[in-house]
Amino acid sequence: MWLRVDPRLSVPVYQQVVDGIKAAIASGLLRPGDRLPPVRELALELTINHNTVAKAYQELERERVIEVIRGRGTFVAARPSGRPPDYEERVKTLQDEMRRIWIEAYHLGLDADTVQEMFRAAAPGAKDAKEGTGDAVGRRGEIADEDA
Repeated sequence: MWLRVDPRLSVPVYQQVVDGIKAAIASGLLRPGDRLPPVRELALELTINHNTVAKAYQELERERVIEVIRGRGTFVAARPSGRPPDYEERVKTLQDEMRRIWIEAYHLGLDADTVQEMFRAAAPGAKDAKEGTGDAVGRRGEIADEDA
């Protein structure tokens, strides 16, 4: 299954579903027009309550990531050409999160170049992102050599 949730995490399960679907779209695993599983089917697959999946789908629809077509199903939406209604709020949230990451990186002794390379490695299509390792930093805070 391309989507996993872990109820032991501090992130709410519905948010894990939202984040997982967004990540699958960003990585190209899911493309505009792809049909998502029905709510109950995905809930059974993930062994979670169907209301949790419904809440995740509602959030994704609100963010214009997916579209629900009555009688046909739920589909990955085409990337919108305009900005979502809550664009400013979401950009501020993203900036706050990036600021938090930079502060944490500083306290780990990572320099700006290393953090930027970590962002690149985490991007959809990057080797580490595809392989699911997510660990671009070596033991000494250096970028891991892909050929090593």
